[in-house]
Amino acid sequence: MEAFSTTRMDKTIFSVASLNDESDEKAYWRDQLPVDRLRALELMRQVMYGYDPTTTRLQRILTVVKQTFATVQKI
Repeated sequence: MEAFSTTRMDKTIFSVASLNDESDEKAYWRDQLPVDRLRALELMRQVMYGYDPTTTRLQRILTVVKQTFATVQKI
């Protein structure tokens, strides 16, 4: 997901509020679809931890090995 590179911020909208004022953020996020919430969460994760396209896929660490059937000796 390349949300971080395609997201733009609207710098024309600006508001000042007190930290004591009640926020309407909870109502906003409750009204959003779950997929939109996850997109916003992914965007925040990319902003916080950085986005590196080489780590978007998991590395293959396991290999498949054919097992040969041998007789087991009892000790």
